[in-house]
Amino acid sequence: MSISRRLFPLLFLLSLLWGVGGCEKRDFTKEPPPIHWDRDMCERCKMAISDRKFAVAAVDGKGKVYRFDDIGCLILWQKEEHPEITLKKIWITDAKSGKWIDGERACYKGGFITPMGYGYGALEKGGEGCLTFEEVRREIERIGR
Repeated sequence: MSISRRLFPLLFLLSLLWGVGGCEKRDFTKEPPPIHWDRDMCERCKMAISDRKFAVAAVDGKGKVYRFDDIGCLILWQKEEHPEITLKKIWITDAKSGKWIDGERACYKGGFITPMGYGYGALEKGGEGCLTFEEVRREIERIGR
């Protein structure tokens, strides 16, 4: 029996174990989930998520990820379509840098041109005129669409 024939079962087993070990579940409450730009679709409006400065990702208590192209889509999707879903973490991209930030701790300002026209951008560092996530939620729920 050749060496390669004897090593094949061992190499196969090692590669199988390595593959299983690489499948550990990531905790998207601690790190933002990946978005496949121009391919992933917004949960509410079904448009491709392409604007890297207004994308939103939300994670429920079971670890399921929901993706949106605008903060308004997330807020109205949860209020009107899925009030039973409790979100554990919300990630949003900074409207200036595109970096993922904590959506519930971000500073929100109006006046942005956003994918679905809700007009709110999140900023990691705000300043005067900042709105909280809850203030933006109330305003978007009031306006609706």
